[in-house]
Amino acid sequence: DPQGRFSIDPQFGIIRSKKQLDHETQSVVVLTVQSQLGNSPVYSSTQVNISVIDINDNPPVFLTKSDKVTISHTQPPGTAVYIAHAEDKDSGLNGAIKYSIASKQPNTFSIDPSLGVVNLTRTVFADKQQEYTLHIAAEDCGSPPLTSSLTLDSLAAKIVILDINDNSPSFTSSPLSYVMEDVEVGFLVHRIIAKDPDEGRNGQVTYHILSGNENKAFVLDKITGLLSTARLLDREIQERYSLAVMALDDGSPALSATQVLTVIVLDVNDETPIFLKQLYETAVHENQDPGEFVIKVEAVDRDAGLNSLLRYEILPGAGYEKFKMNSDSGELVTTASLDRETQEVFSIKGNCEISMSACKMGSEDGSTAQLYLAVLDENDHNPLFAKTQYQISVREDLEEGSAILDLFASDKDDGLNGEVTYSLVDDTFGAFAIDSVTGSIVTTKALDRETKSQYTFRAVASDCSTHLPRSTTVSVVVHIDDVNDNDPVFLQNPIRAFVPAETPVNDTIATVRVEDVDLGSNGAVVFGLMIAETVFQIDANTGDIILQEPLTSKDFSMQLLVTASDRGLSPRTATAMVIIFTEEQEEEISFSRSLYEASVPENSAAGGH
Repeated sequence: DPQGRFSIDPQFGIIRSKKQLDHETQSVVVLTVQSQLGNSPVYSSTQVNISVIDINDNPPVFLTKSDKVTISHTQPPGTAVYIAHAEDKDSGLNGAIKYSIASKQPNTFSIDPSLGVVNLTRTVFADKQQEYTLHIAAEDCGSPPLTSSLTLDSLAAKIVILDINDNSPSFTSSPLSYVMEDVEVGFLVHRIIAKDPDEGRNGQVTYHILSGNENKAFVLDKITGLLSTARLLDREIQERYSLAVMALDDGSPALSATQVLTVIVLDVNDETPIFLKQLYETAVHENQDPGEFVIKVEAVDRDAGLNSLLRYEILPGAGYEKFKMNSDSGELVTTASLDRETQEVFSIKGNCEISMSACKMGSEDGSTAQLYLAVLDENDHNPLFAKTQYQISVREDLEEGSAILDLFASDKDDGLNGEVTYSLVDDTFGAFAIDSVTGSIVTTKALDRETKSQYTFRAVASDCSTHLPRSTTVSVVVHIDDVNDNDPVFLQNPIRAFVPAETPVNDTIATVRVEDVDLGSNGAVVFGLMIAETVFQIDANTGDIILQEPLTSKDFSMQLLVTASDRGLSPRTATAMVIIFTEEQEEEISFSRSLYEASVPENSAAGGH
């Protein structure tokens, strides 16, 4: 007992407490007591165990007088949010502690009476109440019980409901916006608005363009959500932008929402119409009735709506009055029948202008295109010969295959309709033929004027149209000119003349008859004697044989060789024998040859020599 808390009666051995004992300081005291009999040197000792019995003299004491905790508002009911801890130095029931919530609160929290664990009894939301102040009491189980309380004041001991980022931003602005294509750079197009019900940074939203702005046409203020143009717009290049916009809060982790903002660029009348072709080429048949469709031209204006309405017209020029253009559709029709032979090609300028109903006031902007129109031929013309009749004279001694006449016929039509072929339609007795391409008439056999002196036949010029060809006929007269190709022919050979002896001088005793089928001088005959004779003489023109001297006897006889020559440039001559004798003398008549041979051309005309 170094503290001197006990005393002992030396005579009677009674142990008494000298100081107040404290169970909480020392619950068991072990004393060693010695005893001595008189002055004997022998001692005896014993151990005295003193148990200090507890009384309820200590109230429960909290280890901290104030506290502050924060919890997430996503915690479910039953979640332990705080542990209250108090100590009671007493023991047994005197030191056993019961916990309770002394403050009034709307059944938000409960406490385990034995463990002091504070639990949520319902879900809490920071946007409804962010702080709760709890008064927690601790009471021992002694009799009577002692109590202590802990107040979590508003400065240091609060249960704060922390907001967590459990809400994504939500767009409240329209996903559709319109802007004119001629706005300046920096023009405000749209304001993007997104709401986030979270608190603090969890509810702070920034805006970002994710896609659809590849050409950097727009710029977005990430704080205000203001969308502006970053460059000049052109509806004709891009009419619609689909911008994927993200609204991102500042929580951790951050939550986001996306919206596709459609920006439609509205048209202004800033484009000039353009023909799809600068040169149109087409063809139309001639002789068609007015109103014949020719072609439809087309132009485009990249503007939209009324700004793209077009009107078409033909610009004044040669021949344009024969055509009419529909100002709305661009269809071109004829106003008159076309004649290819008069005008084969039309070159027309067309103009396409913006319709005045769609133009800015006073606008006449337009473009032009060229139309090359070929008039297709119809077979509406006959081939025409240069003359209505052809007459020609040819020598009868032309060789077979000789060209005697070149015919030519022209046809104003085109192509096969204007391509001419030639033919003969009458019988030429095999004497002539015509080249179907060149129109050249040639002989096909030797000619003989004496057989046929004139040929009359018709030549035809026909076009080569595959549908209803047209033709023209012309008369051809061929005169066969004579050449000296025939010998004079005596009608009788030999000639017997009986002359009485008393025939007077200058009498004609015989007449020689000759025929030459040639014409003119070629057929005119001159008579003569091959051997000069004094008794007889022949008239060169008539062929009369005239007695020049009296006959000397009654038995007179003579043979004369008579010649007959034509008057051609190259005279041809024939001879005949004239036998003269008196009446008393007879002469035997005989042929001059025993065998005659001749060649006769086939197809020789009847009556030929």
